[in-house]
Amino acid sequence: MKAFFTIGLLVCSNLFMTFAWYGHLKLTQYAWFNKFSLFGIIVFSWSIAFFEYCCQVPANRFGFIGNGGPFSLVQLKVLQEVITLIVFTLFSVVAFHSQIKPNHLVGFFFLIVAVYFIFKG
Repeated sequence: MKAFFTIGLLVCSNLFMTFAWYGHLKLTQYAWFNKFSLFGIIVFSWSIAFFEYCCQVPANRFGFIGNGGPFSLVQLKVLQEVITLIVFTLFSVVAFHSQIKPNHLVGFFFLIVAVYFIFKG
């Protein structure tokens, strides 16, 4: 149960993080957003990143084996990175109409292999 809760929080965290880091690139299509200075965009992104931290910190605390969770520190980091790439890929395809190319699929395959080896031990 803690594993699913941790993964759910990591997914939520990465949704906020991806939007904070890359969402402002999509929002430039709105006139109201283009009125922001660079500093204003940074503050806007940080305000979103706050919610990312509200999910990320509990995910790590609940998920870490040292706190009774199911994951080692390395496993938590690898989970976070893989979830980040999945969320980012979906975001880039949906929001920016990016295309997934064969070399991306090969890279994703190797990430799955990496996760296997990290969790095997």
